[in-house]
Amino acid sequence: MDLSTTYLGFELPHPLMPGSSPLADDLDSVRRLEDAGAAAIVLRSLFEEQIVGDELATYHAHAGASESHAEAMTYLPEPEVFALGTHDYLEQVQKIKAAVRVPVIASLNGTTPASWIEYARLIEQAGADALEVNVYELATDPLESGDDVEDRTVAVVAAVREAVAIPIAVKLSPFYSSLSHLAGRLERAGANGLVIFNRFYQPDIDAENLEIEPRLYLSSPNELLLRLRWLAVLSGQIQGSLAVTGGVHNTLDAVKAVMAGAHAVQMVSVLLRRGPETLARIRVELARWLEEHGYESLKQMQGSMSYGRGGNPAALERSNYMRILQSWRADES
Repeated sequence: MDLSTTYLGFELPHPLMPGSSPLADDLDSVRRLEDAGAAAIVLRSLFEEQIVGDELATYHAHAGASESHAEAMTYLPEPEVFALGTHDYLEQVQKIKAAVRVPVIASLNGTTPASWIEYARLIEQAGADALEVNVYELATDPLESGDDVEDRTVAVVAAVREAVAIPIAVKLSPFYSSLSHLAGRLERAGANGLVIFNRFYQPDIDAENLEIEPRLYLSSPNELLLRLRWLAVLSGQIQGSLAVTGGVHNTLDAVKAVMAGAHAVQMVSVLLRRGPETLARIRVELARWLEEHGYESLKQMQGSMSYGRGGNPAALERSNYMRILQSWRADES
């Protein structure tokens, strides 16, 4: 069965790969992923705050203390929060690139088009084949409009595009007022693809100690539904690649994502729970599913359930909304 797909310009034997996560933190895990057949290796993100913090620390060491510097540093996480430092990250890119034969995709997480963009160039020089721009931001400023938020995101992508020649994928959240419009703007700014979606991690409250308590919960298959909707909407609207991340836990999840329009299927939680070898099993089952259902290739199925194949997207969405509301029955509760 031909499972081949094209993602960010790379011809891949199949769409399955690990998403940005601790899975690429050590070479043993990376080699296990490649042995399991991973089509590409995606690294965890290097954060804007890490880079800015390192730059401030270097300045502090050479220029001495200052009140403004001390205050600025209080807003940055402590270095031990991050698994890899800035220089360690570049070395990790080099090591992984030397260790595997599949594309290596690094990741930068930032929100402002500032000096940290220089690290995109350093990541490219370290050997990364592509770069995910991981946009993780919650708009909380009441004086900032939706246009302001989107303009900043587009400016970040344009700045990264100017810095590097390698393909860029933008990892987005679903919380934009007009995601389809933004997708087009990002493509015109130089993005080669979109990753749907970033997961927002909700902090809890420690009511006894009056503290914010960060908690990380792995994804569930229910999270895939939102991603399927937007993959189906964007498929055919943009020229670039689409990747899904979040909620893919089994073979049928991967099938649905490809049907909605995904060119790449990223998995994290299921691989963390069950090991990198799970990827190999899902690959075999994906080929079997396609064969059993009469497909000759993965590309034949790709985008077959997208909104563009079904007529008017707005009318389809409205119809689906009404049908779901009318479908509940008391005996299903």
